Amino acid sequence: MELAAAAAAAKGRAPGRLVHSSCLDAKDELEERLERCVAITTSITNGLSEREANDALTAHVCKGPQQHEEVCLGLFMVLLTEPPQAQRCYRDLTLVNRDGMNVVLIKINQILMEKFLKLQDVCRTQLVWLVRELVKSGVIGADGVLMTLMKQIAGGDISNKNLWLAENVLDILVEQREWVLKSGMLVAMSVYTYLRLIVDHGIPSLLSLRQREVDFCIGLLRERFMECFIIGRDLVRLLQNVARIPEMDLLWRDLLHNPQTLSPQFTGLLQLLTSRTSRKFLACRLTPDMETKLLFMTSRVRFGQQKRYQDWFQRQYLSTAESQSLRCDLIRYICGVVHPSNEVLSSDILPRWAIIGWLLTTCTSNVAASNAKLALFYDWLFFNPEKDSIMNIEPAILVMHHSMKPHPAITATLLDFMCRIIPNFFPPLEVQVRQGVFNSLNFIMEKRVLAHLAPLFDNPKLDRELRSMLRERFPEFCSSPSPPTEVKMEESVPLEMDNHVLDKEDGCYDNTDATFSDDEEELNNKDNGRGKKREFRFQQIKETYIDEPADITPYVDQLDETLKEKVLQLQKGSDTETHCEVMQEMVDLILEEDFDSEQMSALASCLAELFKSHFRGDVLPEEITEESLEESVCKPVCLIFRNLCQMQEDNSGFSVLLDMLAELYQKQPKIGYHLLYYLKASKAAAGKMNLYESFAQATALGDLHTCLMMDMKACQEDDVRLLCYLTPSIYSEFPDETLRSGELLNMIVAVIDSTQLQELMCHVMMGNLVMFRKDSVLNILIQSLDWETFEQYSTWQLFLAHSIPLETIIPILQHLKYKEHPEALSCLLLQLRRENPSEEMVKMVLSRPCHPEDQFTTSILRHWATKHDDLLGEHIKALLIKNNNMPRKRQSLRSSSSKLAQLTLEQMLEHLDSLRLSFSNTKNNFFSQTPILQALQHVQASCDEAHKMRFSDLFSLAEEYEDSSKPPKSRRKAPASSPRSRKGAAPPANNEEDSGSTSASEEEDSKPKAPKRKRKGSSAVGSDSD
Repeated sequence: MELAAAAAAAKGRAPGRLVHSSCLDAKDELEERLERCVAITTSITNGLSEREANDALTAHVCKGPQQHEEVCLGLFMVLLTEPPQAQRCYRDLTLVNRDGMNVVLIKINQILMEKFLKLQDVCRTQLVWLVRELVKSGVIGADGVLMTLMKQIAGGDISNKNLWLAENVLDILVEQREWVLKSGMLVAMSVYTYLRLIVDHGIPSLLSLRQREVDFCIGLLRERFMECFIIGRDLVRLLQNVARIPEMDLLWRDLLHNPQTLSPQFTGLLQLLTSRTSRKFLACRLTPDMETKLLFMTSRVRFGQQKRYQDWFQRQYLSTAESQSLRCDLIRYICGVVHPSNEVLSSDILPRWAIIGWLLTTCTSNVAASNAKLALFYDWLFFNPEKDSIMNIEPAILVMHHSMKPHPAITATLLDFMCRIIPNFFPPLEVQVRQGVFNSLNFIMEKRVLAHLAPLFDNPKLDRELRSMLRERFPEFCSSPSPPTEVKMEESVPLEMDNHVLDKEDGCYDNTDATFSDDEEELNNKDNGRGKKREFRFQQIKETYIDEPADITPYVDQLDETLKEKVLQLQKGSDTETHCEVMQEMVDLILEEDFDSEQMSALASCLAELFKSHFRGDVLPEEITEESLEESVCKPVCLIFRNLCQMQEDNSGFSVLLDMLAELYQKQPKIGYHLLYYLKASKAAAGKMNLYESFAQATALGDLHTCLMMDMKACQEDDVRLLCYLTPSIYSEFPDETLRSGELLNMIVAVIDSTQLQELMCHVMMGNLVMFRKDSVLNILIQSLDWETFEQYSTWQLFLAHSIPLETIIPILQHLKYKEHPEALSCLLLQLRRENPSEEMVKMVLSRPCHPEDQFTTSILRHWATKHDDLLGEHIKALLIKNNNMPRKRQSLRSSSSKLAQLTLEQMLEHLDSLRLSFSNTKNNFFSQTPILQALQHVQASCDEAHKMRFSDLFSLAEEYEDSSKPPKSRRKAPASSPRSRKGAAPPANNEEDSGSTSASEEEDSKPKAPKRKRKGSSAVGSDSD
């Protein structure tokens, strides 16, 4: 049988039949599953005739849902990967399926949303063919699949693949026109998509495709105008972009002068312009990949760290000339779809205005820039506070406000555009446009997005003509600030304001840090807000937590009846016990074999909305006892955690619950650190902390380190007490993720207070917490040099609580500058004071550059000279002699850390001279020690005249020693039998013997930086230093 042959071929093929993959990529899970289904289908039909195979497949699918799914997916996989078998497989699918092709539709949607860009070319072609066949067959749900396929047609892209997809989808829509007309949403979505694509297809080689698109759109607009009317005001914006095409010009005339010819219910252009565009249409012009990346930037990327993400996005989607038109789609999507929660707005996540500002600065043509500005202000023109959202107009005002200091030209061009659009958008509606812009500005002030507009409209950075035009257009908003009236909270249902304010004068679209204004300060006594650091005040975020009914309507209808009933019970119930009981019943339903995993996303949205109050406030009890901890983990959402803990990892339900949590994590990121808390606090989860790793791998992030860092960051922002409570467990359970870098440590020391620091130190000393290990501690301490003062002191306190030898981190001295790193230097100074000096320590201390104001080296040497004079003397002698011989024996004498320690003879002499001066008024005998004097004699004998003159006072100590202690020759030559006495006496003897013959050559060759030196007369000294 041909099906069996195809399956056999599938089994023997190299990996990656469905999606592109390299040898380094893991096998795609979806492809693996589909291959298994192919194998099962093969085993059923192998060796049978066509009729017998059909009977066998039919009998197998009747056994149960799992068998039905296996056969359908097996046929689906062969259809995608083996074009010659496509017709036969589709026929078999229509015969054996028992659910109206629902299994196949779900899988097509999954591939379109997650795998389409990676699909092999053959599979992409077959997928489009299959969608065409489903539409021809009138399969229920095919319209949804077709809309998802349409979403993959990228705007601003005229590559061959994208054009091929646009043309094939258009073929389906034209060929199956009667079927298309049965779905009002599909009609509107098709018109919105192809009106937008017409703009990209204006080059001569694409005119035939563009004409087909024009004919298609005109036909639907004239025949089904009221179904297209649901698009809203953005339909007018798209029609404006194509108005010069003759057919579109005729349509425009009817829109303006004969609206009734389009539909009896249509009264005119104003009716359309006052209708807000649904999010569905704004989102449909971004591919799933674009949408995912934008949502990631607006929900996970910290403000100031966005540049690499923006660079990637620009390389991927905005680098061609055609991509200029895509910026309008992105701006409309950000304004109309991306509405962050108050938690995100009050955090340091990248704000929407910064992304829009970046998009505006990357426009390279005047047409694209004008269209981008129109997209930004489009909701302003006919803004109605009763129907429109503050979130749609907020980005424009914040882009202007935040750009005033770093990019005044952007603010000026936007304000100029706002003024000129009023009379020029559509002259007959100038009054309405003026009112819309006035409503927008008024609502912005009412919601405290900006407390007053005068500092923006009457700013000295704007040219006189523009300021005059602003005063003329908006006199109400150009007066001096007056004390703002209090806004009643009933009127500000939930305030969704961007609270990123008071930018620094750096480039705000790349690296600005935002600060927050928590106080209500009066603006009366300031001169029009000029010259102030704090110009505006904002409504406090905390007051926006208003208990309001959870809106789960968009999601609950996607659930089956049983699950829907449980969700509604959760919505109606009020006490925690009832919620927990219902939640357990829902978990049981999820774990049933016939549970439809496609409901997962909708269910997660419902739970995130219903339980949003559980993720507010403190998680950790005020008083930590066994009872209070157990009580704190008795929330409904914790039942998912509990069930997960009770399962084995090889249980099929385990992966299902992980998928559920991963979906919930996408809707509510706080679920991550709540899981960590449950795994530590609950008795039922004892020893199960490794479950978090499975959870991290199941999320869209797919990486334990990234997931852990993001969850701990979310915890840091929400609850510092909980962060400290979790810290010991996190460090002990995930040492590879926490100890290899300073990321988590920085999060902790950035927010803890002195009490919490002391508690963490106690944990370290009791052995409950290890925050540093020898192989990475040096790098972490070097990273910490850029942190705030308290953060650095806290880091050093935590390090010193560990029992790590100081020699491990002593090379950090090479990175410390006395003016830039006083925190680290002071901590090191106090710790070195407690240590017995080793040669390595002394070497690192002496290798610091000499500066009159830097007293670090002198102070620690003075302390050691007082407490450990013999030991320090021997080390200094060894280092002086080694260093003096370094040019001749550089390779053999280099120590393990010499790459860091750039120690020079001149540095050592400077430090010793400073030490000598510090002892000048004391009775300390450090410089009278024999090892020091012998070393000085050795250096003096080989250094040049300049050094002898510069350090004459230091060398004079050695001369006095020599003059006052000349014994008989027999005394100097006798100690040859003792290594110790040899070490003390041989160098002076050698100097006496060879000083005459070597003085001429050594004067030049003994300089520390000389590349080569003669070996004449150096055997004795060389032997000693070795």
